[in-house]
Amino acid sequence: MPIETVAGTSLKYYLLSFDATGKERDESGGLMSQKILEALASEPITDVFIMSHGWLGDVPAARSQYNDWIGAMAGQTADIEKIKQARPEFRPLLIGLHWPSKPWGDEELTSSSVSFDVNDEDPVDRLVDEYADRIANTEEARQALQIILRSAMEDSAPDTLPPEVLSAYQVLNQEAGLGSEGEGGAPGSDWEGFDPEAIYEASKDEPVSFSIDSSSVLDKVLNPLRLLSYWKMKDRARQIGESAGFNFLKALQEKAAPTVRFHLMGHSFGCVVVSAILNGSQGKGTLVRPVDSLVLVQGAVSLWSYCSKISYERNHPGYFHSIIAQGKVAGPIVTTQSEFDYAVGKMYPLAGKIVFSSVDFAPGQLPKYGGIGSFGLGGDDLGAENTDMLPCDASYDFKPGKIYNLESGKFICNVELGGPTSGAHCDIAKPEVAHAVWSAAYPM
Repeated sequence: MPIETVAGTSLKYYLLSFDATGKERDESGGLMSQKILEALASEPITDVFIMSHGWLGDVPAARSQYNDWIGAMAGQTADIEKIKQARPEFRPLLIGLHWPSKPWGDEELTSSSVSFDVNDEDPVDRLVDEYADRIANTEEARQALQIILRSAMEDSAPDTLPPEVLSAYQVLNQEAGLGSEGEGGAPGSDWEGFDPEAIYEASKDEPVSFSIDSSSVLDKVLNPLRLLSYWKMKDRARQIGESAGFNFLKALQEKAAPTVRFHLMGHSFGCVVVSAILNGSQGKGTLVRPVDSLVLVQGAVSLWSYCSKISYERNHPGYFHSIIAQGKVAGPIVTTQSEFDYAVGKMYPLAGKIVFSSVDFAPGQLPKYGGIGSFGLGGDDLGAENTDMLPCDASYDFKPGKIYNLESGKFICNVELGGPTSGAHCDIAKPEVAHAVWSAAYPM
């Protein structure tokens, strides 16, 4: 995999790719991580930026998104010049992480989609392969997927889920190995458990669907499957961050001169990845030194993740609380929120609470299940400052060690980009977002 060059700019970045287990993909010409370490040792690098995307399935999608993000950052020449004034030798090294993270695809299982041409692939077999890769690739899981998908093809809108389908879902959930520990649990286990019948019954009456094409009512018979896949991707984000991501950052810090500064940025589930990189395994990882800034853009991670006491969970700490308690970010922590991000604003709490009709958004109160991309980082002990995302010609006054929740609906607002399911969730390749990222990285 070559070093990527962003079209129309002089900026290059390294695309570092992991498989579903967190193992780095061996590209022709050697491991990309080794090339990055060699560059760090031989070039006068001053700042390392590590970025992680969210829900993307393949390398071309990751490349496209990083090209857009880094292209927006390259366009902020005034911010770059400001950093150079404070740090004349400024030379960034940009790294984009790729991990397979697409929770669901564009499934179509109605009878009209079935071909009787012997040369055509059975659509159920194809989906069994795809979902086994996402959830659990065991013989038991594959048999359960066959039952679920073939039943959906025969009757896409039953009154209730058939008993054999319910049983298959329970097998699939067991094979997935997910916990159900509530809001204080690790990402992937921070829900109240899997109840496929409740999900199906509730989804029949709700306009929101865990599907690319939410206009299809017939799709809802597969919502329990998509929801299970969603939580598995969240769990994968944590595991890859805690293992491969943590080890990679630690190796970089060990190789780098003490003056080199490190900056992390995540989007959507990528916020789980970068938080897990800082956290290490179960919060016990120890890096060489704190990073210098952290930006969480439209995070699909619990708003309570960083606080010391979750009031809804008998004052248990958030899973990533050690990031704050152990001072793992020396500079500012910046988050963005937008009411036009439907993926985090609607789907995230629904996925957590399961009972679709009882999601609570009481004015002035933070809900039990809500994402950073909707509410920012919450918790009384954090002392987070809630403010607006600024236009590019205005300056932030970020302070080291403080948290800033930026209301960003004025700029992250293109709902047509993601349609009724995701809205403006991916509308982040904006000059104002890049301005916030550069401002967080400004030397203090």
